[in-house]
Amino acid sequence: MTASSTTTRIARAAIAVAAIATLAACGGRDRPKADLAAANVTTIGVNSYLWRAALETVSFAPLLQADSAGGVIVTDWYSNPQNPGERVKVTVSILDQDLRADAIRVAASREVNQNGSWVDAPVQAATVQKLEDIILTKARELRRQAIAG
Repeated sequence: MTASSTTTRIARAAIAVAAIATLAACGGRDRPKADLAAANVTTIGVNSYLWRAALETVSFAPLLQADSAGGVIVTDWYSNPQNPGERVKVTVSILDQDLRADAIRVAASREVNQNGSWVDAPVQAATVQKLEDIILTKARELRRQAIAG
């Protein structure tokens, strides 16, 4: 074996050791601990902050269905005592496990009483958007409280 081949082997071995040491540092044991208030909390099948916020938001109406595994909340018809000739029904769908604006969808149905019969009536898009905003704001507040507490 020549001196140059020995030097080459030593250089290659040093590079290999350096590469292994570098890769080993990537998988170190100093990983950050789980954040209990993370945006992705799914012990019930969906994001728990969105779930709790959605339940609070639609608590004005009786619940018809609440499926935490599927992320669906359906209210029964609700009539505001100040306007008994109109009623609404709300469906909230949680679409993702992350706390994101596009992870929530609200659908609403509205009926008005005409001559003793309930007739479909349009729901303003702003109403549905406002409900989504309220849910997201509450979910973010619940997360902030979890971080602080």
